[in-house]
Amino acid sequence: MNSFKLTVFLGALAALAPLSTDMYLPALPLMHGEFNIDASIIQLTLTMTMVGMAIGQIIAGPISDRYGRRMPLMIGMLSFAISTFGCMVSESITIFLAFRFAQGLAGAFGVVIARAIARDLCSGVELTKLFAMLMLVNGLAPILSPVIGGQIILFTEWRGIFCLLGIIGMILLFASIRFDETLQDDLKAENISSSFKNFGYLMRDNYFFGHCLMQCFFFASFFAYISGSAFLFQNIYGVSPQIYSAIFGGIGALIALCGALPAKLAGKIQDIKMLTFMIGQAFFGSILFLLCIIFEVPMSWTLAALVVTIPTVSIFGATSFSLAMRKHGDKAGSASALIGFFSMISGGIMAPLVEINGSNDALPMAVIMLIGYFLTLICFLKMIYSKHHRGYLFMKK
Repeated sequence: MNSFKLTVFLGALAALAPLSTDMYLPALPLMHGEFNIDASIIQLTLTMTMVGMAIGQIIAGPISDRYGRRMPLMIGMLSFAISTFGCMVSESITIFLAFRFAQGLAGAFGVVIARAIARDLCSGVELTKLFAMLMLVNGLAPILSPVIGGQIILFTEWRGIFCLLGIIGMILLFASIRFDETLQDDLKAENISSSFKNFGYLMRDNYFFGHCLMQCFFFASFFAYISGSAFLFQNIYGVSPQIYSAIFGGIGALIALCGALPAKLAGKIQDIKMLTFMIGQAFFGSILFLLCIIFEVPMSWTLAALVVTIPTVSIFGATSFSLAMRKHGDKAGSASALIGFFSMISGGIMAPLVEINGSNDALPMAVIMLIGYFLTLICFLKMIYSKHHRGYLFMKK
């Protein structure tokens, strides 16, 4: 598999998370009517997938460290396709929620193993470049998914969206069958219990755990934006759903474009410097955003503050992941799983909190974003920056 095909393949695996969560969003009102349930229950369809993905990553990482990448990936993609088709034919909300959890659990195998494969094949600057390209491919998914889902329901019912997702799962299954194993036999864990014990080793690594905490807090802020942006622009600023989609897509395009920067700058600017600047920019932007909400400024000012803040996520994700993984090539699956768990679980927690004061108040969203970026900055200064400059990455294990 050449480098271009590899990047597309790994990017598609990593994109399973936004594809699973974003493509069906335009169909939520239709599903609400068909299942005849409260809107709050419909929101559980998103939560169940995110919880499944968080738990699935903890399972997938150690398994891939013990048995290699190829076989767990094949099983994961087969299970993803089956559970997705199960969502398509579900007649009750209970069954649908069960399949959504299973879908997230299985999709997590693709997300974790894609990052582990990247670490198997690359390290240092090359890892940053490859992961930046994955972030670029992955960044396009949240932009395109709702658009694709919206077009599908113009011609068919919401079940057609899950039919397409199931087909994507089958395509990835066939690609996995043709994929060559990347984990060398001498790097495989001796047994599954020792593979799970890697979590303890990694959690005791203060530098690595610092990156996990940063991922948790940074993505908590990012998911607060994802969850609250529709209420901010449509309920407070009164824009139409179409204008909101354009705003959301525009910021998403900036995220994708920024995702290409680490690949261009790797080897020219140190990852730690890019990471430092991105965390500082995100924190500064969140202060501006909070002031915009407090003083009820025009929408253009608020949008400018978000443009400063949100696109940093792709550069942060690429550089933080690359730095965290550099000393853990022999535990790439478990390390990838922990990072993914901390970044995903924060989304499930933040989603309901942004509406704590109702759908017409953006202050909780702004406060959560500021706190998340502030805690990211504290973790960076206390656990990453000082240790990095004491030569952590060059110390022997």
